[in-house]
Amino acid sequence: MSLRINTGTLLVIIIISTCSPGLRAAAPLTEEYSYQVRKTSDKLTIDGVLSEEIWNSLPVADGFWMSYPVDDRKVEDRLRTEVRMTSDGQYLYIGAVCYGPQEYVIKTLKRDAEFWDSDGFGVVIDPVNEKTNGFTFGVSPAGVQTEYLVTGQTGRREDLEPGRTRKGVNIAWDNKWFAEVSNHPDRWVVEMAIPFKTLRFDENKSNWGINFFRRDASSNTIHTWAPVPIEFNETDLGYTGILSWDQAPEKAPRNFSIIPYARAGVSKDYEADTPAEPIFQAGLDAKIPITSSMNLDVTLNPDFSQVEVDEQVVNLTLFDIRLPEKRLFFLENDDIFEDFGIPPMRPFFSRRIGLDEDGSPIPILYGARLSGNVNENLRLGVMNLQTREQESFLAQNYTVASFHQQVLARSVIKGYIHNRDALRAEDPDYNRNAGLEFQYRSADGRFLTFGGYSKSFSPGLKKNDYAFHTGIGYDNRNLSVYTNFSGMGKNYRADLGYLMGQKYYDAERDTSIYIGFYHLFSRAAYTFYPENSNRIISHEINARQIYDGDTTMSMLNNELEGGYTLKFKSTAQLKVSFNTTDINLLFPFGFINDEPLPAGIYHNNQAEFGFQSDQRRLFSVKGGVSYGTFYGGTKTQYMLQVKYRAQPWGNFSVNFEQNDLEFPAPYGADNLFLISPRIEINFSRSLFWTTFLQYNTQDDNFNINSRIQWRFQPMSDLYIVYTDNYAVEFWGPKYRALVIKLNYWFSL
Repeated sequence: MSLRINTGTLLVIIIISTCSPGLRAAAPLTEEYSYQVRKTSDKLTIDGVLSEEIWNSLPVADGFWMSYPVDDRKVEDRLRTEVRMTSDGQYLYIGAVCYGPQEYVIKTLKRDAEFWDSDGFGVVIDPVNEKTNGFTFGVSPAGVQTEYLVTGQTGRREDLEPGRTRKGVNIAWDNKWFAEVSNHPDRWVVEMAIPFKTLRFDENKSNWGINFFRRDASSNTIHTWAPVPIEFNETDLGYTGILSWDQAPEKAPRNFSIIPYARAGVSKDYEADTPAEPIFQAGLDAKIPITSSMNLDVTLNPDFSQVEVDEQVVNLTLFDIRLPEKRLFFLENDDIFEDFGIPPMRPFFSRRIGLDEDGSPIPILYGARLSGNVNENLRLGVMNLQTREQESFLAQNYTVASFHQQVLARSVIKGYIHNRDALRAEDPDYNRNAGLEFQYRSADGRFLTFGGYSKSFSPGLKKNDYAFHTGIGYDNRNLSVYTNFSGMGKNYRADLGYLMGQKYYDAERDTSIYIGFYHLFSRAAYTFYPENSNRIISHEINARQIYDGDTTMSMLNNELEGGYTLKFKSTAQLKVSFNTTDINLLFPFGFINDEPLPAGIYHNNQAEFGFQSDQRRLFSVKGGVSYGTFYGGTKTQYMLQVKYRAQPWGNFSVNFEQNDLEFPAPYGADNLFLISPRIEINFSRSLFWTTFLQYNTQDDNFNINSRIQWRFQPMSDLYIVYTDNYAVEFWGPKYRALVIKLNYWFSL
């Protein structure tokens, strides 16, 4: 068994070593992509027309490069993009003309939704020009706006993390800026006004990083002004051009914002058999600029009722599922706090604050959060929150502090301190963590190596209270290889984190057991890009290995997987894979409500086939089927997603998943269903109605969540939310609520 592990790890190291000449690649030559901003005293009207005289006298940024599905040529003239910029001291104005036939894909009129899969134009801005963090502003041909934060650690184009659209991207960030478009038979025109007070910038910097990108859905291509290699996202901060100022923008006026809210409604808990209760709550959020690049967020009695309900999943693993954070307070600069450890083991996960294990809210009394750039190289985050005492929960105080210090071109030293204290506890009840990490990334972003160490402090737990991780990886156009090694002692605790693999549930004793363990992950992929193919983008062959062992070196999990992915230029895909896994089930565990499976070693094999049709079409499907052995029995899984788009006002979809489990007697059999219909109606760019239904037999729950949102002013909303939960096995209501919420964004 150790031979299999060493072979997989050795293969990755050999491949990285073989590619060592590429590790010395120089930083991208973006100096040749420079734009000199000219100031204007003219008054510009943001209407998508570019009718003011100033637009005709400005230099043009054009000559865009292909970034996907090829990166070795200029964009053809019929799809050219022309960009102009100016400034009046309060706003950065951007005008763009996007040529091409009027065959747009517009998936929604809702802000921040499905921008990646539609036609769009965007700008990436790095105001401190240090490739650490920046802003992206995008708009569709229907004038739908999208803004998000991006860090210098975005990784490969395909890199995804649970709960995130892309690694290093935070699409939930919101702020005020303005954009309009106009449409013509051979082009669409964008006009943007981005307030300087929205950007966190260094007023001493006369050069910013900048790039423009264009997504043309009809040809399934991505174009960028400064070239970005195919393996990286178009928002990668390592490949920006230069935005040059004759005189750097002056410190922007204070962007002080207060967002009060009030909500009212009624709820009834049928399971507790209590009478209907009225709901009334009020509070506020505030955004206070400390410097032009450092912001203080304050929240008093926050309410997150407008946040969309979590999407349920069928969990057939031994551990809890990590669901994404959606609450606005935790989102700006979240990478300062969250980007530690490795994806299965994060020492900080903000959903641990103010939510219980089932995702139900625990009231937060207040919160304060300071985050941003102290200077061009140092980013700092400090957070303190206090929860309210409830019948089953003591009041808790949470403090989090972290820093990211950039060194070299794109490398970073980072550290954190976490503290949870239970107030008025009879016995000491706290958990504290401290950690330090170093991550080296080459100037071109292709080579990565990192390491970190953490220690926890909890009452009654001494020794074996450590955690560590280290890793190395390399990417180029065709090759992607990566390996990491991590571990933790059985007394390590991270009450504010997500640690998959440390806590096991013993169904026989109905208790959870903590263990110490080691985790090894390796993957390698090779991608072929056929030349002169009218239908195929790429063929990818990939392999990975995951090995987990306890501190006595006994095997817990040994997984090997190989797969193949075929990508078509139409956005259609086909995937096949085969997985073989040895699992040491330490304690009895039940996947269905029958006799739990006994502890022991199980050998699982699984073959899987997946597909997706052309996602640009009004009607599209995704799906897959897998079959294999599963803990001494068999598992057959069917997955299907069907979507219909009534462009641009309606989206209708159904997600279906069925898992047929059969175990030898007396351990039972079951069919687990998850069906999730979703209806989204966009009456305009400011009025939306979304209804989401979820029928989940594993959780014995049928949920209805229906929400009307009216954005009557920028960043100001009225919500009407109805939620209803029913038991599936013995049909009947569990919980029901109707809530009306109003919030208004005051800018001072």
